[in-house]
Amino acid sequence: MAAGHQRDSLAGRRSYLLQLGTAGISGVLSTAANALPAAPGLSPRADRCIILFLNGGPSHLDMWDLKPDAPLEIRGEFQPIDSSLPGVSVSEHLPQLARHMHRTTLIRSMNHSVNNSHAAAVYAALTGHDRGELGGGAQPTDRPSPGSVLARFRPPENRTLPYVALPYKTKEGAAGPLQPGFLGGMMGQTFDPFWVLNNPDAADFHVENLVLPKTVSRDRLQNRNELLTGLGNGLQVKNDLAISAIDDFQSQAFELLTSNAAQDAFDLEKESAATRASYGRNIYGQSTLLARRLLEAGTRFITLSWAPDANATWDTHGNNFTSLKTRLLPEFDLACSSLLQDLADRNMLDRTLVAVLGDFGRTPRINANAGRDHWNSCYTVMLAGAGIREGFVFGASDRQGATPAESPVSPGDVITTMYHLLGVDAATQITDSLGRPHEVVPKGRIINAILS
Repeated sequence: MAAGHQRDSLAGRRSYLLQLGTAGISGVLSTAANALPAAPGLSPRADRCIILFLNGGPSHLDMWDLKPDAPLEIRGEFQPIDSSLPGVSVSEHLPQLARHMHRTTLIRSMNHSVNNSHAAAVYAALTGHDRGELGGGAQPTDRPSPGSVLARFRPPENRTLPYVALPYKTKEGAAGPLQPGFLGGMMGQTFDPFWVLNNPDAADFHVENLVLPKTVSRDRLQNRNELLTGLGNGLQVKNDLAISAIDDFQSQAFELLTSNAAQDAFDLEKESAATRASYGRNIYGQSTLLARRLLEAGTRFITLSWAPDANATWDTHGNNFTSLKTRLLPEFDLACSSLLQDLADRNMLDRTLVAVLGDFGRTPRINANAGRDHWNSCYTVMLAGAGIREGFVFGASDRQGATPAESPVSPGDVITTMYHLLGVDAATQITDSLGRPHEVVPKGRIINAILS
């Protein structure tokens, strides 16, 4: 048999193992050939990161940057309450998170160029690449997500999932395509996330692709793994990069399917009822708790997108105050505050970067539907954990929360700063499918003032 046919046959046989409940895993596991260390000269201050992405555009004026002295049509219904950071107030509907503001940095002067397309704003917020109102779904030419970049340049030391996204593949509208900003983009599907799309709050919660089919026992899988390993040794083609990649995918997929530690990370029944309740018994609260467990198990990067589609949650064009006070803010308050508390209690916060981001803010003036519309000119994000200055407010908005009054900041600046803390130089070049070089973040500066 010709060598090429031998290799094709081997690849086909090995793909069979991956089909045994592991479809999708091979798309996120870094190979030895692709894994690179942290950028030279950068000493990572963060070993892991979680983004709570409030997809749709959370209202900064009703959460972190209230304007109690503004006219009613701007200040809205909510009252400010004191937080653990003297002189800094937050919404009355964030009472738990108010107790953690001494751990965080608020950036109140965010802005970018996108005010219409959610997809374009999400892409800018997550990748740091502001390309204006160019909307549409995810494309293979997109800049990669931060989780994909970390999977490429700082894969986990243990064999676990490097990058996880949950609990939705957020669409651009209920019938729209997958939003850009979550995938490997020009780096390829190898660095796409592992998706956890089942509801962790459901009684029958399980993770697709990490469960063996009922017809395949662990012993049977072990026998197939040994057979494939033996075939690989017999063909003596280990120096072939494609075969090496298959070897690594096979090995990691096998370990994920058979490792108790890997399975345990997804077992929320190991958490107490009180802990589960503290995060909120809903899809977002339990996804946040699951994210914490995955970070503990070694996952490097997690993105939690807080919406099934762009218009479903934080896009409050109508009934802004009712939606926020009855559903959105209470759920977020429990999940985010419990995450910060748990990370601190487990001595993980000093090496875990927590970022609460959104695609933009909401208009200062309330519309005729008791809502607020898109507002890209000024909004707020929150950072905490590894290397982030504690108890700090950077930048400021004007009296109406409409424009930055000082120190304007772009998504590229925030993502560049996050990469810096995670040990990756944002100027690192990656290549697209045609071999053309691109910087990970084309425009961005490190915000040194928010670093501890």
